[in-house]
Amino acid sequence: MNVVIMGCGRVGAQLATMLDAEGHKVTVLDVDPYSFRRLPSSFGGTALVGDGTDQEALVKAGIEAAAAFVAVTQGDNRNVMAAQIAKHIYDVPKVLCRIYDPLRKDLYGGLGLETISPTTVFAQMLKERLAA
Repeated sequence: MNVVIMGCGRVGAQLATMLDAEGHKVTVLDVDPYSFRRLPSSFGGTALVGDGTDQEALVKAGIEAAAAFVAVTQGDNRNVMAAQIAKHIYDVPKVLCRIYDPLRKDLYGGLGLETISPTTVFAQMLKERLAA
């Protein structure tokens, strides 16, 4: 699978590393070149400095041939914008978008974006552990 990941923080770097180890073609985009230090030396994918809301950067990252796009920067707004570009302009089949704010997650999910809120996921995990 050809995957473009926007954001090379802890989650983006971990996801890129896992997918690369499974043999997928992975391209990671980040605006900060220093963030790529999180990728292991064994990483066989591509690391590009660029913004996933910039169509030129997305094309350079191979968005036109991507089977999946994942937006995991620290900014909910950038993640949503990039996810919409990937889904609606480039017709990427699988688009995932991290949204920290649970209210925004529901709003954007209602607009057809596949969103994940780590805030909600973690709160649910804590609740389940309290009940155990």
